[in-house]
Amino acid sequence: MKAMGALLMSLALSACSAEQARRGTDYSHVEVPVARLASDDARSRGRALFEQKCVLCHGARADGNGARSKGLSSKPANFQNPQWRKSVTPLEVFEIVSEGKRGTSMPAWPTLSEDQKWDVVAYVLSVAEDGP
Repeated sequence: MKAMGALLMSLALSACSAEQARRGTDYSHVEVPVARLASDDARSRGRALFEQKCVLCHGARADGNGARSKGLSSKPANFQNPQWRKSVTPLEVFEIVSEGKRGTSMPAWPTLSEDQKWDVVAYVLSVAEDGP
């Protein structure tokens, strides 16, 4: 029985390692800039970036109903939905912006700086609380 447990643990760890290798970055060590996420300035900069990069899929109201949303393999996230907000952490959103979301049409945004990514995160996390 111990051997079976060890085998399952080994498989789980190797799956995590394979996912990390695919991503190329270990996000568990990334520090979340809590003050930035609460900053009105960061949210404003994030909104401007969102309007440039994200509106076509996520919509001007950040509700997942952008002009391109109908033709995508999966519906874009509705950032107005409080359930969405409760289901994600800031670090998870940062990782999705950085790496894209596997199995969906959500692309990675490698052209954005780390600060710009955190600004986008600040904005989309605030939408469920404050509206778009």
